[in-house]
Amino acid sequence: MNKILLQKGLRSMSFFIVFCFIGPFVIHQAFQNKNHPLFYPVFVLGILLLTLTLYFGFKGIKTLVNAMLGERKKKQS
Repeated sequence: MNKILLQKGLRSMSFFIVFCFIGPFVIHQAFQNKNHPLFYPVFVLGILLLTLTLYFGFKGIKTLVNAMLGERKKKQS
């Protein structure tokens, strides 16, 4: 087990957890204020936060799996 990769994976998963709560909250606040002039910038910010959520989630899971099981070996053809 690679402890450095494990720490990186846990860090990515912690960002994932934080963005999991912040992204939907920002989008909800944008929809609560549809008539506000800053509706579109706040909505776009929420979409970007949700995109970061997906990125950190997949990256964190991949890093954790590589830390636990080791790097995937490539086939020799």
